Amino acid sequence: MKDVFEVLEQLYKKVLLGATLEGDNQDYVLCLSPASADQDGATDPSSEDSDNPGPQGKRQPRPVDLPPTPAAPVGWRSSARETNLFQLTVIQVMVTRTLSVETEFHAKEKYREIIKILLQASDFDSKLTWMFQSSDKLLSHMAAKGLALLLYFRLKEKITLSNAWIAFCQKNLSGYSENDKVVYCLYTLTVVIKEIFKDTCSQKTEILKRFLTPFDAVLEVFYNSLFSQYFETVQDTSKIVNSLIYFLELLELLIASRIHLDLHFTCQRIFFLKPSCVLDVITWPVHAFVKRKCIIFIKKCLLWKAGEDLCRGSVAASRPPDQHLGVDMLALADAVLQAVDLGLLKTLCVPGKPSCFGGGEVPPGCEGLPGPDHVILRAVSLLIIKSLEVKFQNCASAKEMKVDLQRFMSELLAFLKPHLEPSVQPQHPCEWLSRVFIEQDDDMLEAAKASLGIYLKLTRGYEAAESVTQELWNRHTHENGYNPHCVFLFFLKNIGFDSTVLLDFLISSETCFLEYFVRYLKLLIKDWDTFFTICKDFDVTDSNDSTNICGFISSLGQDRSSHQTGLSLLAALGGGRSARSCVSWAAGASSEPQSQVVMSPEARATPQAGRRPSSQASQSLVDYDTSDDSEVESTDPCLANSKQTSLHHEAKQGIQDTVGTSRGEKELSLEPQSRPVPDETNTPFPVAGDVAPNNVVYEVGLSHRTVKCFEELQGAISRLQKKNLFPYNPTALLKLLKQIEAICTKSMNAL
Repeated sequence: MKDVFEVLEQLYKKVLLGATLEGDNQDYVLCLSPASADQDGATDPSSEDSDNPGPQGKRQPRPVDLPPTPAAPVGWRSSARETNLFQLTVIQVMVTRTLSVETEFHAKEKYREIIKILLQASDFDSKLTWMFQSSDKLLSHMAAKGLALLLYFRLKEKITLSNAWIAFCQKNLSGYSENDKVVYCLYTLTVVIKEIFKDTCSQKTEILKRFLTPFDAVLEVFYNSLFSQYFETVQDTSKIVNSLIYFLELLELLIASRIHLDLHFTCQRIFFLKPSCVLDVITWPVHAFVKRKCIIFIKKCLLWKAGEDLCRGSVAASRPPDQHLGVDMLALADAVLQAVDLGLLKTLCVPGKPSCFGGGEVPPGCEGLPGPDHVILRAVSLLIIKSLEVKFQNCASAKEMKVDLQRFMSELLAFLKPHLEPSVQPQHPCEWLSRVFIEQDDDMLEAAKASLGIYLKLTRGYEAAESVTQELWNRHTHENGYNPHCVFLFFLKNIGFDSTVLLDFLISSETCFLEYFVRYLKLLIKDWDTFFTICKDFDVTDSNDSTNICGFISSLGQDRSSHQTGLSLLAALGGGRSARSCVSWAAGASSEPQSQVVMSPEARATPQAGRRPSSQASQSLVDYDTSDDSEVESTDPCLANSKQTSLHHEAKQGIQDTVGTSRGEKELSLEPQSRPVPDETNTPFPVAGDVAPNNVVYEVGLSHRTVKCFEELQGAISRLQKKNLFPYNPTALLKLLKQIEAICTKSMNAL
């Protein structure tokens, strides 16, 4: 007969193409039945001698239901490992083809029959379980992945899960003591849940419910057992670290299933019930990458974004919050703040060397720029600011909130100060946010939104108390680094007051900018006088800092082409991210005065603003409230993100045609981008400097530049709305911008 390897090769080619198999099912089953490997990669003792002991000293039963593998030439026995790997590969491809909607019906039915016969063998799962405990890492990985796919196949076909495998997992997870078998259990559980998330069927909830039911209680036991280990007394720390890494990934998937699926298991809440267990890992003497993983995991849970990387593009929009969400989020926020109160920031080491994949050190000669781990800095900062927001939403005492805010913000600012380079250390307390998050848009906007939420909550508390003057209140917000106007102005500086960047954020589903922007605009309408005062203070400071660079500005005015190229690069990189290497209006490494700007014809051109909503405006996907209550929003960020994603690519091409390339396209081209020439009779905002001649520098304050940016944004949105290219109905957003227009006009007339 033919060599088994040759038969497998022919079978593999047919299955890979999705072709219908013509042979007998039993022959294929005999060919695919793997001989298990012992710990050294040898063939399974059960296939040779029933008296040979297994890895735990127990005698292995001889296969009963599955016929022995057919005889093969002597040369094949020397490549038993390769044959086992090939068998596992063919099984995985066959399962994948069976589950794929693209596979032809008759071919799929043939594959399904073969797999079902294979699963009927009483020792098939035992063989795979044996193989994924092999010391051969490749064989172990392939066996574990194959077993996971077959488990998922059982769930899809409503075949009862293997009792032997369930018992194996329950035993090892419930009696954890540096058990190396735990990793295999956690890995298979994780892979199966990932496959469930990837599926496009409507029965995800039912499938996952059947899968998690046998493990709900045992996962809670394992959680308590794993985090109760005394790391210093563990002999082999690699085992507990591996278990921790795999378990954190599994926990994230369980929490993601709580977000996206209608499930209610205890294992989905175990982290929120005892969050201090994971927080304690940060103080363990482990590698920096382990601490980083824990911190990022906690951050995702606090932001309710668990699983966004593991399940991207495969999950539906978030469901309405469950009844325990408020309690769980408050418990997590309290645990984070309590850890900070106990000195977490004082003991947290932020390594100065960048870590490479796996936690090792970068080879000599390949080091990048020295500096701290900014991933940890951002995550810790966001943890604290978000925890404060969550706590304050459940706190009624303005005095208590003030004390907590001062204590924790002072600790955070003190923690950040030594890790920021002297050249970029913030001169203003509120600048910390833009400095720390300058390379991560989504985290920056989450932090800005949380900071704004804290401000709004405290404002209501002080307004009710009526015991604090406006001057003292403003000083308090500045000293603790959470004044919303300062935060927004630093954000605008970092993007060079580029309205196209704001437009990109508004149509993107990757950040919470829409929700943050709407809430801030409502505040700005009520608090315009304070905003105007802060802008004037900024102008004075920037004017004092600009005495020695007038010649540099003049040279910029003489070369508009290179200036525009620099601004295009600035917009592409998100503003101040490359402040040292390109021209930037942002404060910091570049010292161009904030009160001056070169007014070129392109810069002076303002987009035509649409005055009437389109008669064919797109259906509203985001219906945010436009009432005066800035705290209570009807914007659902999860709903907005999911629906914006579906229209984002459709709108992108039209947006490029209307307002020039998006930020993503600018990264590919540094050519100067010109803007459409407006109808100057239809300019909605009066802005100083619009009539400036070529190459002349005029004084333009921050308030005017902000309003100018809003003007361009309003015009771009209106044009896109008229062409039905905006991914949701922006009528309410335009209404807010028009209100600011009216306030600005009134303010200018008063002057």
